[in-house]
Amino acid sequence: MLFSYDEFDLSGVRTYPLNSRKSKANVSDFAKPHLPGAPITAFVDSLPSMLAGSDFKSVVLAIRTARQADAGVLWGIGAHVIKTGLAPILIDLMNRGFVSAIAMNGAGVIHDFELALSGATSEDVDEALGPGRFGMAEETGRLLNGVIRDGVRAGKGIGGAVSEYLHGANAPHVSVSILATAAHLRIPVTVHVAIGTDIIHMHPDADGAALGEGSLRDFKYFVSNVARLKGGVYLNCGSAVVLPEVFLKAVALARNTGASLDGLTTVNLDFTRLYRPQTNVVTRPVAGIGTGYSLVGHHEIMIPLLAAALIDTL
Repeated sequence: MLFSYDEFDLSGVRTYPLNSRKSKANVSDFAKPHLPGAPITAFVDSLPSMLAGSDFKSVVLAIRTARQADAGVLWGIGAHVIKTGLAPILIDLMNRGFVSAIAMNGAGVIHDFELALSGATSEDVDEALGPGRFGMAEETGRLLNGVIRDGVRAGKGIGGAVSEYLHGANAPHVSVSILATAAHLRIPVTVHVAIGTDIIHMHPDADGAALGEGSLRDFKYFVSNVARLKGGVYLNCGSAVVLPEVFLKAVALARNTGASLDGLTTVNLDFTRLYRPQTNVVTRPVAGIGTGYSLVGHHEIMIPLLAAALIDTL
């Protein structure tokens, strides 16, 4: 069958009144100009109530509600959050009751440890790798491995061992240590290590048995923390692989043993959207029981903004 050059007849096209249509953008949801001198809550309220603006407002409300209901706010923190200077922001939230527990990967502990000791961290890998100096700071390798080994022998996890050490050692820059502050406030910290991924594993003092036992012990503590998150919030900030995988397994164990996670809110906050955080934090754990959000933006902007929105209501 051959077609021809016939113009389509538009005379029968049907239309409807514009006001009868369901539209995704409505002036009632539009942004409002920020007024000079207005509080940060007014700024948040002025964001458009759509897409990420609506999600940000929902995350703020979920964390506020969890704090008020004593339902738990569990923070998963990757190393990038610490080395971009956000420890003072998180420490302030800890002091104000917005942190119930903290989970870190191994690199997060290293950056916090170095900051407490020297007030500086995050070496230039490109500069140090060629001459063979990358990861070879004496104090980091010897002291931190020793703290982990001795703490695990005393029955602690890695997080508890390093937290208590920094709190008791009165390090020169302990005021910017999340771990030391956690020990002071009795906030549990768990550390989840992938052997071979952290610079302290390259040192002769690294004890594989202690790292493995301490990390497994922290995993069990973490599962207990996750199992308490009914109506609570879990935030994954800056961990692309390790913490999302650990969180999913913790959720699986909690659900397997009958713990209710109804009303759980999960949040992934990073400057790009990746598979594991999106799947293992935002989507799967809350399917049918809660809500997941993905806030895309730089930690050094988004976390202070989130913190300001939270504390401005106190």
